[in-house]
Amino acid sequence: MSLAPAAADGTKRRLNPWLVAPLVALAAFMEVLDISIANVSLQHIAGDLSAGQDESTWILTSYLVTNAVILPVSGWLSSVMGRTRFFVTCIIGFSISSLACGLAPTLGLLIVFRAIQGLTGGGLQPSAQAILADSFPPRQRGMAFALYGMAVVFAPAIGPTLGGWITDQFSWRWVFLLNVPVGVVLAILVSTLLEDPSAYTEARLERRRQGAKIDYVGFGLLAIGLGFLQIVLDKGEQDAWFASPFIFWLSVLSLLALIAFVIWELGQRHPIVELRLLFERNFGMSNLLMFLLGFILLGSTVLLPELVQRLFGYTATEAGLVITPGGVSIILAMPIVGRLVSIVDSRFLIVLGLAVCSFALFHMTRFSLETDYQTFVWARIYQALGLSLLFIPINTAAYRFIAPSMSSEASALINVSRNLGGSFGISLVTTFLSRFGQAHQTTLTGHATPFDPAYRQTMDGLTHLFQSQGATVAEASGKALGTVYGIVQNQALLLAFLDDFRVLGVIFLLVIPFVFIMKGGLPEHGQSPAAH
Repeated sequence: MSLAPAAADGTKRRLNPWLVAPLVALAAFMEVLDISIANVSLQHIAGDLSAGQDESTWILTSYLVTNAVILPVSGWLSSVMGRTRFFVTCIIGFSISSLACGLAPTLGLLIVFRAIQGLTGGGLQPSAQAILADSFPPRQRGMAFALYGMAVVFAPAIGPTLGGWITDQFSWRWVFLLNVPVGVVLAILVSTLLEDPSAYTEARLERRRQGAKIDYVGFGLLAIGLGFLQIVLDKGEQDAWFASPFIFWLSVLSLLALIAFVIWELGQRHPIVELRLLFERNFGMSNLLMFLLGFILLGSTVLLPELVQRLFGYTATEAGLVITPGGVSIILAMPIVGRLVSIVDSRFLIVLGLAVCSFALFHMTRFSLETDYQTFVWARIYQALGLSLLFIPINTAAYRFIAPSMSSEASALINVSRNLGGSFGISLVTTFLSRFGQAHQTTLTGHATPFDPAYRQTMDGLTHLFQSQGATVAEASGKALGTVYGIVQNQALLLAFLDDFRVLGVIFLLVIPFVFIMKGGLPEHGQSPAAH
C-alpha cells in the first residue's frame, strides 16, 4: 500500500504526519551527528594523511564555518526553491560530500569536502523542523518536536562514542561513508512521499512573480560575519585570543559585518534572513533560551568527557559511555514532555527545566578525585532530564504566534541560535577551564612551601617512602617534589572543572525570571495543516 497514493486529480493525498516525523528527524540526526562524530577521529586522520594535529582541527572548523553561514539563509532558499526540493537537494549534496570525505586522499581535499558537507547539510535541521511545524496542528506539535528533539539532542551525545567505535573497529573513513546509504534512502523517500503545502507553494510562486531578487550584499555580510565568528570561536583559545593579530582582526571584521548585516536586512523588503521575527516576544525570547540550551548542552558535553579523561584516565570510549546514558534518558523523557506541552503552560515547563539543569550542574561541583563512574553517569542523567524539559517547550512557544508561511524562516533562526550557543559554549568553557586552572594552581602553589606544616609532612612522608624503595636521599626528595607538583596540578584542574560547572549552573538560574516575558497559555487546537 502506497504511503501517499495519488488522488483523482493527480495530486498526492495527505500523508500521515507520523510517517513524516521519523523521516525528517532521521535527516536532522544524520547532519547533527556529523558535527561531533569526527572529533575523536582527528588523531587517526592526521596520522593516516601525514598531517599535524593542529592542521587536522580544520576538518572541524571548515564544517562549522560553512554550516553557520548556510543555516540562517536556509529559510530564504526554501522559499525560492520550494521546501521539499531544497530538503532533497541538501540530502543529496550531504551524501555526495560525505562520500568524497571518506575517499579523500589528502588533508587539503578532506577539509574542502568537509566545508561542502557543512554547506549542504546546514539546511537539513531548519527544513526538518519547518516540515514538522507545518505537518502537525499546534496541539500535536509537542510530540512532533519530541521526535525531532531526540534526534538533535541525542546525536551529539552518541557522536563521540559512535565515532570512536567506528574508528577503532574499522577506519575513520567509515565515519563519513556510513552517511551515503542512509542519504540515498532518505532522498528517495522524501522526494517520493513529501510535497510542500499548497499555501506555501502559492506564497512562493507569488514571491517569484513579484520578482524577488537575490540579496547579494546581505549574503556577503552574513558569510563574512558568521564565518569569521565561527573561526574566532573555534581557534581563539588555541591562539591566545586577542593576543593573536589573526584572531583580533577576524573579530573586528566579524563584528562590523554582523552590525552592517542587521542594518541592511532590516531595510530590505525581501530580506535573506527575516530578522523582524525576533521582535515577536515569544519567538525572540525562545531564541535566547535556545542559545543558552545549545551553550549548556554542548559546553557540558565537552567538559564531562574531558574531566574523566584528564583526571581519571578514562579512554575515549569510556568517556563516551559517561555521556551516552544521558542521551538515552532524553529519548525516554521527551515523549512525556511532548504530551505535557499540550496540557501545561510551556513557561512552567521551561522554568522547571532550567531549575533541574541548574541543580544538576551544581551537583557536579561536588565531584572529587574519588568520584566513581556511576556518580558521573547519574549527574549527566539529571542534567539530561532538565534538557528534555527545555527543548520541546521552547520550540512550542517559539512557533505559537508565527504564521505558517514564515515557518521556514523561523526554523532557520532558532536553529542558528542553538548552533551559535553551542559554539560559544564550547569556546568559553574551554577558555574558562584554562583561566580557572591557572588561578587555582597559583593559589595552591602558594601554600606548597617549607613554611606550611601540611606541605612538610607530605614531603617527609613521600621522601621516606621513596627511600624505602631504594632511592637515594636526593632521588627520593626529587621524586617527592614531582609527586607533590602532580597533586597540585590535579587539584587545580579539578577545581577549574568545578568552577566551570558552577558558572553554567548560575547562568541557568539567572535566566529563569526572563521566561515570564513570554506570553503564556496552551497551544490552540487549530486545524490540521496543509499536506506535504
